[in-house]
Amino acid sequence: MSNYQFLLSVAEPLGDAIAIQQDLTLTIQDPDKLSERIEHVVRTATLGNERSKPLAQWLIRMLALEYGAIPASIHDHYMAHGQRSIRNDFTVPAMNLRALTFQAARAIFRSAKRIDAKAFIFEIARSEMGYTQQPPAEYAASILGAAIAEKYRGPVFIQGDHFQVSASRYQKDAKAEMDAIRALIVESLNAGFYNIDIDSSTLVDLSKDSIPEQQKLNCDLSAELAAFVRSEEPEGITVSLGGEIGEVGGHNSTEEELSAYIKGFNSRLHELMPGAIGLSKISIQTGTSHGGVVLPDGTVASVKVDFDCMRELSDVAKRYGAGGAVQHGASTLPEEAFSKFPEADALEIHLATNFQNILFDYLPELLRKEIYDHLNENFGGDRKEGESEEQFLYKARKRAMGIFKESFWNMDPAVIHRIESAWEAQFTKLFQSLNIKGTRIEIEETVHPIVVKPALSSYIGTTDRDEDVSDLAD
Repeated sequence: MSNYQFLLSVAEPLGDAIAIQQDLTLTIQDPDKLSERIEHVVRTATLGNERSKPLAQWLIRMLALEYGAIPASIHDHYMAHGQRSIRNDFTVPAMNLRALTFQAARAIFRSAKRIDAKAFIFEIARSEMGYTQQPPAEYAASILGAAIAEKYRGPVFIQGDHFQVSASRYQKDAKAEMDAIRALIVESLNAGFYNIDIDSSTLVDLSKDSIPEQQKLNCDLSAELAAFVRSEEPEGITVSLGGEIGEVGGHNSTEEELSAYIKGFNSRLHELMPGAIGLSKISIQTGTSHGGVVLPDGTVASVKVDFDCMRELSDVAKRYGAGGAVQHGASTLPEEAFSKFPEADALEIHLATNFQNILFDYLPELLRKEIYDHLNENFGGDRKEGESEEQFLYKARKRAMGIFKESFWNMDPAVIHRIESAWEAQFTKLFQSLNIKGTRIEIEETVHPIVVKPALSSYIGTTDRDEDVSDLAD
């Protein structure tokens, strides 16, 4: 069966909403019918077989471009934000969606449309791609399919979060580890990820005497990967690049560390690629940790964020030409904390774990038990000495996301609806606290999406990511 014939079968649930020519040219004939029916193709893009999945993913990408939901870089917006040439009293949320990604993204688009917001990012880390079994093309298809379903038009910001160097693998075989990240970058760019956070902060060496020496390898590798992105990015698109100066969960970042990193990064990037555009933003540590600190009863400990640190370092980042500083590991903070991030001039904030918590709160009891039994049977050996059952399961349950992906999709629609509604309520609160209401204006002033039509060949042959991600951050 030819690609054309197979594509027709994948597109069959869309009926007369679209037309496909033999040269694979697509036309949307009824946008409303397409919005109503696109979920069927997203399901194939998520759960289909080796042949149907990539065709469904490519089909969704092409239909999204035709519809007007266009993968875009937020770089120019961040530059304007850093130069204070636009309103900058808001913090951009970047949301990691680990399960029911299509349904979660629909809730995000609904929440955003109600308040005329367009300053928000969908992201997924290298680690999450592994344990959620969501390679870049699949993740992007879920997001773009959700945009069509919710009749959202405009730039869609999809981000590779923590494209992180594994310290252990780098020490064993530096070239192989860097090549793995370069391959991931190419795969992500092909899928429409035009925002990428490079993270080689795992290689900061605190045994060195001076801070510039401590940051040197981080600077050099970040610059090498940045130069690679610039060499591979589509014509007309400046990928928004992020760097990181210290792993979340360690000591709070300092101005000296940030200055040393940016100076070192810029110097090395100039050597590799004179005139290349540098970083849009830098991630810092202000007191949080990924997933929060879990207490023996399974609840998350209160965390004190150093907002003065955020404000000071965001200003430093701006002075060096970036848009500002980024807050990681914040989704489990108390609700009253989020309104303080815009006040502290945080450019972007990364949110993940609490959305996963909401999912587990609403799961049917039998499915939750099946997941916990699986975790105890397959990962029980990873339980730390003195760790309670609740602590172990809270930290381990993210590892079930990919394995139970089909089970989540097959839940009673009423259960999925309740989860979506709970997510939507949470997104609405976050968007209000982060003050992104009305940001359609700022985004439309600064971001002018470029339509990049990918070749079908760039989708065929992509597979679920199969690598050890146990030592990588989310």
